[in-house]
Amino acid sequence: MYLLCLEERLQIMGLNFKKTYRFAVISTLYITLFSTSLVAVLLIFFGTFSLQFCFAFAFGIAVFSFFVLQYRVEHFIYRRVKKIYDDVSLLDSTTLRSQSITTDMATLTKEVKKFATDKKIEIENLKVREEYRREFMGNVSHELKTPLFTVQGYLSTLLDGAMKDKDLRKKYLERAEKGVERLIYIVEDLDMISKLEMGDLNLEFSDFNIIELIQNVFDLLEMQADKKNIILMFDRKYNKPINVFADQEKIQQVLTNLIMNSIKYGKENGTTEVSIEDLVKNKIIVRVRDNGEGIEQQHIPRLFERFFRVDKSGARSEGGSGLGLSIVKHIIEGHNEKIYIESEFGKGSEFSFTLEKQK
Repeated sequence: MYLLCLEERLQIMGLNFKKTYRFAVISTLYITLFSTSLVAVLLIFFGTFSLQFCFAFAFGIAVFSFFVLQYRVEHFIYRRVKKIYDDVSLLDSTTLRSQSITTDMATLTKEVKKFATDKKIEIENLKVREEYRREFMGNVSHELKTPLFTVQGYLSTLLDGAMKDKDLRKKYLERAEKGVERLIYIVEDLDMISKLEMGDLNLEFSDFNIIELIQNVFDLLEMQADKKNIILMFDRKYNKPINVFADQEKIQQVLTNLIMNSIKYGKENGTTEVSIEDLVKNKIIVRVRDNGEGIEQQHIPRLFERFFRVDKSGARSEGGSGLGLSIVKHIIEGHNEKIYIESEFGKGSEFSFTLEKQK
């Protein structure tokens, strides 16, 4: 009771000891009280009792007990704390020695818990990256394998004797050339996506008329659209130019990829419509809308991933590298702009992106 009261008095007096100090103080009081009481009893029975002697003895044993207990407890806990830190590689041992030793188990538990949480997140991220890497490598090998085998098949047939037939030779060489062109297209897109993901975009900003640029893309893709009888059109007649501040070449690639995508997945006798609207004072939004097959909602979050295809067999029959939308996303984000998608399965899709408008 006396010891408990003494501890309460120490707290009331504002003596905020470290937890290890409090342990040492209480333990010291127990030892001191016992030792002093024992010496007092012995003095009474075997000699002359002296209050001064008891106080001196109590002080000496208290100081000795405190420092021994404090050192032993800290050293004991330090070794175990250091072992834990070394095991989880949370703190470097040299750092631990250079700092004051913590024997607060709450602090240790908090640090170890934080370490475990961080490691769990790190492991989960590594698993996601590993899965993504496996999927990416599988997609790359599949994309490259198809045209490679095509070229190899035609060349092998020619070497086996078909070369003597002029018509067959020309036909097979033309098909082999298309396979090589597909390979070049895939490799160029892979090279671009790698540069974009490493931040090597090298944008060259300039003022240009977005209406004129869209019309140029329409002209370039007119033949592909005619094969499916798809009409490339504006939503209305734009009598005045709309100037934007961006990298003209990269924005042309964005428009080419989006319009080509709408042709590829658009239905025959359909339309691809482009519209431009004022978004805020210095921003416009460009919308590319088609009335094709549309995209199911569960596929939309993955549309901008490399090589992701909603209909893998149908998409590959249409050609392309599978990197178009991923490239689009990187270019638009490289301009610090946003890209959006809205789609209703069976009715069509709309891709839109923002650009800075020149006054």
